[in-house]
Amino acid sequence: MMEKPLINKLFIGKVKELGKPDATDKMDRPWKTGMFKHAVSAPVYLGDTGFNGDEVADTKNHGGPEKAVFAYPAFHYSYWREELGLSKEEIGPGSMGENFSMENMDETSVCIGDTYRCGDALIQVSQPRRPCWKPARRHRVIDFALRIQNSGRTGWYYRVIQTGTVEPGTTLTLEERPYPEWTIEACNTIMYKGKRDLEQTRALADCELLAPNWKRTLSKRLKGMESSSEKRVYGPNR
Repeated sequence: MMEKPLINKLFIGKVKELGKPDATDKMDRPWKTGMFKHAVSAPVYLGDTGFNGDEVADTKNHGGPEKAVFAYPAFHYSYWREELGLSKEEIGPGSMGENFSMENMDETSVCIGDTYRCGDALIQVSQPRRPCWKPARRHRVIDFALRIQNSGRTGWYYRVIQTGTVEPGTTLTLEERPYPEWTIEACNTIMYKGKRDLEQTRALADCELLAPNWKRTLSKRLKGMESSSEKRVYGPNR
């Protein structure tokens, strides 16, 4: 029997301001981020838009009801350490800015609309994460966003169906799976590698429980209006 998904660690954190105004290297210039989170040991209240004590810097592109909780598989970090030549101290659970460091689940086993009992809360998978330039800035790998999306190791977001307290060590119990065909892996494949497959693009856009921002991007593609990802993946880093 497959082991239940487990919240190995739970992270929250405040926004930090980093960088130097007079830096010549763009990677050293001032920026704000909520990526630097700390692990908690006690239960934390999960509201409609996230955990008490957790903050995001860019409220236009991060946070909100459709991105209330970011989950990332813990075992992906062994891949990134080898890929980037970094140590466990340099990159490990929490380094992607996740709230949940997960065990026993990944992009191949999580589907859009999956609804889980999580402590007192009820959460539902809303979308894969579309990586931006901030992990690249944190780890000083300018094309890191592209590497994340091309590898498929993106993680995913939950919306909150029922608020409540959650603590590290909690197992997730799957209560509903309405779209078994739309794994996070399948969504990523269509978004990044299957751009010419308009039939599948339309099918994913029609998925009722897919987050609105993903639906908008896919709808633009169907109309031949898809915008460049340059700003998202590189931002002010170059």
